[in-house]
Amino acid sequence: MSEPPITIRIPGNHLMGALLGEHDRHLRRVEAAFPDTEVTVRGNEVHLSGPDASVVQTLFEELVVLAENGQRLDDRSLDRTIDMVRQDERPSSVLTHEILKADKGKIIRPKSSGQKAYVEAIDGNVVTFGIGPAGTGKSWLAVAMACAALQAGAVERIILTRPAVEAGERLGFLPGDLMAKVDPYLRPLYDALHDMVGADGVERLMERGVVEVAPLAFMRGRTLNSSFIILDEAQNTTPEQMKMFLTRIGFGSKAVVTGDVTQVDVQTGRSGLLGLEPILGGIDGISFVRLSARDVVRHRIVQDIVDAYEKAGVDG
Repeated sequence: MSEPPITIRIPGNHLMGALLGEHDRHLRRVEAAFPDTEVTVRGNEVHLSGPDASVVQTLFEELVVLAENGQRLDDRSLDRTIDMVRQDERPSSVLTHEILKADKGKIIRPKSSGQKAYVEAIDGNVVTFGIGPAGTGKSWLAVAMACAALQAGAVERIILTRPAVEAGERLGFLPGDLMAKVDPYLRPLYDALHDMVGADGVERLMERGVVEVAPLAFMRGRTLNSSFIILDEAQNTTPEQMKMFLTRIGFGSKAVVTGDVTQVDVQTGRSGLLGLEPILGGIDGISFVRLSARDVVRHRIVQDIVDAYEKAGVDG
């Protein structure tokens, strides 16, 4: 049964350009996504008819909210908005959620419902496990939340760590001093930190000891109070290393553990991340968030690649 025609009145002609895009580029993209729905624009009114008219109505209503909040609509953000509306989600509640005002005024926000659930879990728990494939923003968002906590005075320092054994390489086999040896492993965390506070900001924070970047082995024997601790690439910990890390958490601290269980490079094959949820899932203050291909926010081809591998059942 066909839906009755719908008319949407856009509140202000100034929003029409943002909604329709240059040379109606956004409008053409919406029409391509909903080919059975006729979309006609007259002035500041959008007329819809067809089987998906109510869905397209919701889409335009959400786009208006995003535009009114200063969101720049481009092909990628429009595609994400369309995907969320199709899933009966509200993009305006996700894409306007501000995490941090980063270097050069850039606003860091989640870009999917899964990412929003992830940052809300980090905010509400002592330990959060973020598990998912490449490109889902696990580490990047964790660093953003760490910087936000530091800015708010909730913690006194940020500690970034990763296991320093990946793909069969060990520190002793790498040239240079300690920092030169661990740099290849920790570089993704440096890069995320640079996005948040800039190169000069990173240097100042590290000189003051407010940010510490170290291999996981350096956590042994310490109690980390008033700290925001991020353990990245946790699938490459052993069970013993994972237990050691989790028992370092002190008063006033928060920890985020990220990993991709399809990318285990531990030589023994015994990953400290696998099988952990049944053990710790019932503890108050610990949350497990699983991100999926729908949360990939890199170039769209990355999401297509992840989808293809998942459909083929291929790991690693």
